Amino acid sequence: MTEEQEDERYRKEMSRRIKLMQQEQQRREIARRLMTSEAYERLMNVRLSNRELYTQLLNLIIQMAQGNRIAGKLTEEQLRSLLSRLTYKPEPTVQFKHK
Repeated sequence: MTEEQEDERYRKEMSRRIKLMQQEQQRREIARRLMTSEAYERLMNVRLSNRELYTQLLNLIIQMAQGNRIAGKLTEEQLRSLLSRLTYKPEPTVQFKHK
C-alpha cells in the first residue's frame, strides 16, 4: 500500500468517526431536551455502564418522542420504568417430575 493510499484511508476513517461523533452528539442533545436533568444524568450513567442498553434506551426515547407518546419532559421515574421494561427477564423455573 502506498503512502497516498494510507493517507486516503486514514482521512476516510477519520471523517467517518467525526460523522458518528456528530450524530451521537445530536442524539444526546435531543435526549437532553426531552428529559429532566435527573433523568438525563441517569441515562448518562447507563451509557457508562452498558453502551448497548444506552443505545436501545435512547432509540426508544427518540421513537416515543417522534410518535408524540411523551407528554412534557421524561422524568427519572419514567426512565427507570423504561429501563425495567428493556431489561426484564422472567425468572427461570425448575420443575421436578416425579415418577
